[in-house]
Amino acid sequence: MKTILISGTAGFIGSNFIYHFIENHPNYHLISLDKLTYAGSLENLSKVKDHPRHTFIEGDICDRILITRIFEKYNISGVIHLAAESHVDNSISNPGIFIETNVNGTFTLIDVAYKYWMEKPFVFKKGYQDCKFLHVSTDEVYGTLGATGLFTETTPYAPNSPYSASKASSDMLVRSYHHTYGMNTVITNCSNNYGPQQHDEKLIPTVIRKAIGGENIPIYGDGKNIRDWLYVLDHCKGIDLAYHKGIYGEVYNIGGRNERNNNYIARKICEILDELIPKENSYKNLIQYVDDRAGHDKRYAIDANKIETDLDWKADENFESGIVKTIEWYLNKYQ
Repeated sequence: MKTILISGTAGFIGSNFIYHFIENHPNYHLISLDKLTYAGSLENLSKVKDHPRHTFIEGDICDRILITRIFEKYNISGVIHLAAESHVDNSISNPGIFIETNVNGTFTLIDVAYKYWMEKPFVFKKGYQDCKFLHVSTDEVYGTLGATGLFTETTPYAPNSPYSASKASSDMLVRSYHHTYGMNTVITNCSNNYGPQQHDEKLIPTVIRKAIGGENIPIYGDGKNIRDWLYVLDHCKGIDLAYHKGIYGEVYNIGGRNERNNNYIARKICEILDELIPKENSYKNLIQYVDDRAGHDKRYAIDANKIETDLDWKADENFESGIVKTIEWYLNKYQ
């Protein structure tokens, strides 16, 4: 049985990934690491709390002593790195923690992995030749798009927020460990995720929570900022494929091909809520436009052709099907 380390497992994507992976890969023991900041909760991992192939460790990816001990105690043969500070607004008000976690934390993880798996550049220790490091990143590293065009794996990096700059830096670190040291690395860059267990601060949970609470639904600027929306389980399946079948040194963009602007998102959620829990007035009346986010990127959109073609991945959910599942989950949480 292989033992792999997965970071950031008590958060949104990480917890969904743990459930997917443990169900579909019975030959793995998962060491699950999370610092349990405000964005992570053990409640997200309640379904695997006592699972014999899941071991949770509370800890910081920046703690080199801890990471080294984990590698040595469990003989880690792979890393799937999801841990990150990810909320753009928070990166604007407090960028330092993003540099510490996303840059220094990624460096600590990959450097410990290198020293544990390899004798020297391009020479693996005996029995560690197949060890691999998958780094999960974001499409925000590419900057912003105009009215047309898509992000591909060769789009030049142009991050515009402290968050995206920190993720771009971590991507470059992982890339460097492949090209300089010969490590088996893969990078994935995803579009905006949504689905069960996302933190309340994000757009879709905020719209749902505010609506059913009868509060104003805040939308930045004119609401015309566009994102490519990816259902979280589809993302997890893409990470899984990239880890098992991805070519070392390659990047795979994972996108849902679901471009929607924030106006559409808010109104669609309100329409669904009008049907599920109708009130005298439509929830749309609660939508209120607020001052725009500083440096707000206008449009993101991913060309997922590479992962679709090379790894046979496809998104099972379109936005209209995925948002219904998401709303139903949050109604159970909030009501």
